[in-house]
Amino acid sequence: MKKKRILIVASLSQSLINFRGDFIKSLIHSGYDVYALAPRHPDKVKDKLIEFGAKPLDFNLNRTGLNPIKDIQTIRELKSIMKDNKIDLVFPYTVKPVIYSSIAANQLGIPVISLITGLGFAFTGLTRKARVLQQLNETLYKLSIRKNKIVVFQNRDDYQLFLDRKILKKNNKVAFVSGSGVNLNQFKFRKNKIDSNKISFLLVSRLIKEKGIALFLNAAKVLKEKYPESEYHVIGATDKSPSSIKEEELKNLHEQGIIVYYGKQNNIPEHLYNRDVFVLPTYYREGVPRSILEALSVGLPIITTNTPGCKETVKKDYNGILIKPQNIDALINAMEYFLINSDKIEEMGINSRNYAEERFDVNIVNSDIIELISKEI
Repeated sequence: MKKKRILIVASLSQSLINFRGDFIKSLIHSGYDVYALAPRHPDKVKDKLIEFGAKPLDFNLNRTGLNPIKDIQTIRELKSIMKDNKIDLVFPYTVKPVIYSSIAANQLGIPVISLITGLGFAFTGLTRKARVLQQLNETLYKLSIRKNKIVVFQNRDDYQLFLDRKILKKNNKVAFVSGSGVNLNQFKFRKNKIDSNKISFLLVSRLIKEKGIALFLNAAKVLKEKYPESEYHVIGATDKSPSSIKEEELKNLHEQGIIVYYGKQNNIPEHLYNRDVFVLPTYYREGVPRSILEALSVGLPIITTNTPGCKETVKKDYNGILIKPQNIDALINAMEYFLINSDKIEEMGINSRNYAEERFDVNIVNSDIIELISKEI
């Protein structure tokens, strides 16, 4: 019997390895042929996908800009790729792949299961630009995903917003998964016994203000003066976004001894093992942040915001603290709680791992999605 062919569409090639690698391997193990489509695969990513057993494909995508002519060309290219490779089902994730792949597949009569991984900057409503982008994305989502077989969400708040904004109708078929999941074997648990006042906090993120990096830096300035032995570690890359933190500011704070700044790092598990509390004070529209899931798996207490996606990762008084978004006092108080009550770090860290095993195991998440796929093709 011929294997069914699934096309996974991403906006970033590396994300196919970092976020969907286990999913791709699970699909192949379940007997599907997997085609992994993204713009400009680097050779190392292409080789890794082939190692998994997938077939890497490239397409042209204008990830950030809005150019109707190029966007129409992208849809045409996607249609050609789907026809040439006789694709049986399309599985896109992130905004543009979901919109353009859904339009292309629906025109060809190919079933689509799309994954909404978070709504990002456009749905924050914080700036005029964000509000304009939201209106545009709402229109494009309405045009593209209503005919999809299933729309999968990582949190129920995003689904409710899609209903409220009439992007989806109540009769559209939807499903829910707990983020992208986390590989519990890759991010192994370690019990953290605190035996000093040298409590260390870690933020891992894209270093834009919407992710809460400016709040973290300001909290570090206040707390470092009050608790000189405490440490504030920052991992992530700056970028061309107008809201990106300047590299000079980070290096200056590093030289002053207020933070420890690493830039972009590939050995995230090692950094997690050596820290005590994970902090992500984001007010970006997250799905379920992968960085938090990795911290849960290792066994770190979590400080994050009471916002869609993030609030899924913390149980009150169990494995961390939820704070109001964009509230520096709330962030300082939450971080100071662990400086004063260091005995809670081990207890909440164990609870974080238990919660990861219970809800965010990548095998559970992948199994749920593959079950959805098996019913549609």
